[in-house]
Amino acid sequence: MWSWIFDRLLASQFKYGILVVTMPDGQTHTYGDGTGEPIKVTIKDPSVARKMFMNPDLALGEAYTDGTLVVENDDIRGLMASAIINTGQTGVVWWEKPAEFFRIIARRWTQIAPTRKARMNVSHHYDLSADLYELFLDEDRQYSCAYFTEPDMSLDDAQRAKKALIAGKLKLEPGMTVLDIGCGWGGLGLTLARDYGAKVVGVTLSEEQHKIAVERAKAEGLSHLAEFRLMDYRDVTETFDRIVSVGMFEHVGVPHYREYFRNVSDRLKPDGIAMIHTIGRTRPPGATSPWILKYIFPGGYVPSLSEMTNAFEKEWLYPTDIEIWRMHYAETLRHWFIRFQENKDKARELYDERFCRMWQYYLAGCEMTFRHGRQAVFQVQLAHDQEAVPLTRDYLYPDKSDQLRHAAE
Repeated sequence: MWSWIFDRLLASQFKYGILVVTMPDGQTHTYGDGTGEPIKVTIKDPSVARKMFMNPDLALGEAYTDGTLVVENDDIRGLMASAIINTGQTGVVWWEKPAEFFRIIARRWTQIAPTRKARMNVSHHYDLSADLYELFLDEDRQYSCAYFTEPDMSLDDAQRAKKALIAGKLKLEPGMTVLDIGCGWGGLGLTLARDYGAKVVGVTLSEEQHKIAVERAKAEGLSHLAEFRLMDYRDVTETFDRIVSVGMFEHVGVPHYREYFRNVSDRLKPDGIAMIHTIGRTRPPGATSPWILKYIFPGGYVPSLSEMTNAFEKEWLYPTDIEIWRMHYAETLRHWFIRFQENKDKARELYDERFCRMWQYYLAGCEMTFRHGRQAVFQVQLAHDQEAVPLTRDYLYPDKSDQLRHAAE
């Protein structure tokens, strides 16, 4: 019975491309419109069909991770692209809609994260072995979207371009104080201190990230300019000329959005500038993938722009600039996936084969969500005073501004 139901599920969902599925009993079924290269999948465990009916998102990730679903040539990127394209066109199957609705409603409670719970959520992902992240991140350990100003840029160059653009949006001057909310392994804070003369306070709840950030500051002789604290951003009491937060807002939780922007407002000086960089959904509010919540980012949620604006506009913060990065994170994740694949043997030594498959699924799924699933990156610049920044973006691109001026002359 479950094989028949699973067959009907795939027939209703896969309308584009070619998906070839071999069931545990050896029967093979083909779905789609016959276009493109076929994606061939073998299911080894009969229980997968039942689990896919109950919770397709969670079951697909678990089956791949456990090895009960095998993709020919291990083309997990191809499978995830096909799945996301088709789901985006056909929508959630009708019997899944009540569960999806409940997940959206329940997030108001499930995402409540006082400091202790927030610390546990952060530790689940960011306190993994530091050696793991070295296998696929750039030399500065930037674990967020890079900025590809040219199509053939290296990952390291694109991450440097990202940091330079952020510094530009902050309009930094030597001696300015900067609060870095969610400072990671310290790369951005150290760059702002070293290259721009800022006095940075970075905060994180990850013990592993904090340890490495402190060590890096000491090794570079920047401890007097870059201070890293193991603490919740809500416990910071000073005020700052500038506030930056990159890749942290996704962990705040919808119930805490007003609290987050209230802290930004309170910590930002009257003439200050804040810049919030976050993954965002270019569609109405929704719910986080059950698989991502269980295995990768407990408590994580990708906000819609309407959810962000609804929160910061009530805290009297002026949106001085909002920029949408579309394909940059897809390219970043492609680089990460390739690097992880190249170092898979080392990852297996750190953990095991199951962990490697989980990580491949995570990176591939995220990449294809940015390519085909209406996710982007929001960079939101905020201030108390609308004149804290220039009236145009020319200050961010001085070379192009000079070219336009000379052309006019």
